[in-house]
Amino acid sequence: MKYKGYEAVVSFDDEAEIFHGEVVDTKDVITFQGRAASELKKAFKESVDDYLAFCKKRGEKPEKPFSGNLVLRIDPALHRKLSMAAKKSRVSLNALIQSRLAL
Repeated sequence: MKYKGYEAVVSFDDEAEIFHGEVVDTKDVITFQGRAASELKKAFKESVDDYLAFCKKRGEKPEKPFSGNLVLRIDPALHRKLSMAAKKSRVSLNALIQSRLAL
């Protein structure tokens, strides 16, 4: 399920006969539940909207799903090798790494 850029996963508790959902692409905990698909979808949207309103009320920026920034620590020799390969290919190091990861 997706809403306003946020994505959720859903599981079903067969004993309680209820769906549980959680937004997966933030560090903040955003959960919701419902007994039917329509109820679940409504609860998901309400939870995201509540989260956004809560952040606004506190003057905080809501966490955006996957900013695209990734901190990566690698061996300095590999860093040098990748940097040289990027220069030879006349692309940025970021572009080189992105192309190699996008397999």
